Amino acid sequence: MRKTILITLLFLGTLGFMNAQQEPMYTQYMFNSLSFNPAYAGSHEYMSIRLLYRNQWVDFEGAPESQTFTIHSPVNDRIGLGLSVFNDEIGATGSTGANISYAYRFLVGPGKLSIGLQGGVTNWRADFNRLKFRDPQTNDAAFSGISDTQWLPNFGAGVFYYAKKWYAGFSAPRLLETNLRQRESSSVSESARLRRHYYFHAGAALPLSGDDLVFKPSILIKNVGLFSSFSSNNQNIFEIGAPTEVDLDASLLFFDTFWVGLSFRTAIEAAVETSSVDSIDAWIQFQLANGVRIGAAYDQTISKIGQPSFEVMVGYDFDYEVKRLNTPRYF
Repeated sequence: MRKTILITLLFLGTLGFMNAQQEPMYTQYMFNSLSFNPAYAGSHEYMSIRLLYRNQWVDFEGAPESQTFTIHSPVNDRIGLGLSVFNDEIGATGSTGANISYAYRFLVGPGKLSIGLQGGVTNWRADFNRLKFRDPQTNDAAFSGISDTQWLPNFGAGVFYYAKKWYAGFSAPRLLETNLRQRESSSVSESARLRRHYYFHAGAALPLSGDDLVFKPSILIKNVGLFSSFSSNNQNIFEIGAPTEVDLDASLLFFDTFWVGLSFRTAIEAAVETSSVDSIDAWIQFQLANGVRIGAAYDQTISKIGQPSFEVMVGYDFDYEVKRLNTPRYF
């Protein structure tokens, strides 16, 4: 019964009931930034490939499970191109899609400013047989008029500024807000809608002992609706109700090879007790001399859900050995 209830709640969240956050979260976001900011394409100055898998709330049936594949490379000093492919399963719903990114970069001060655009398509699907209905599904206004699968176009945009030892970016990877409901219901007029998400990310690399020991703090802020307020008031049940997620991370890089980091995920609204803290996370990554990257993350949930999450990541940086000798890259 507990798992059945969870599946239902997750499904409603994915549809946008109270319009919760609908995009997957990643603890190793700093190494997977193309998945949410198209302006990141080509910023490594060499071709980079990343493959990441996340299993959230382990052993909970219907909990989120996500995979992403990204590849990006500079074409010349000005242009970067990228491709991101993703698959996300949560409760009775799933989505699979791909985006092609284009970034135009130019020198500004000590670094480069990149402006990025992306376009793609998403296949959204639902398996209603995984849910148990109190009344017949056809009589439930929350689900009537929603097709089992839809192909949804998407466009996104972002900016990314990076210098040798710091960066900052802002993006909206999904600009189109798409209705999943094919016909409106007077009782649930906005419960099936994909909402626009906004991301702000920034970080720095601070050498503590030359390149042998580097301290890197970073932050990711994710918001739905930008100017909406978080509320649990039943009268505002159809307003955007997702809290503003904040990931705070601190990591150390040893000898340009081994990363170890700690993260804290919470919500801005937790300060006024309209939301809760989420998790404390630990991650490691090996950055080998041949360009291979191997990483893993473990999240210990400290909210009422209580279940841990984990991630694994593999990647490859072409010409990494040559580039790191000339311009070490920390992000």
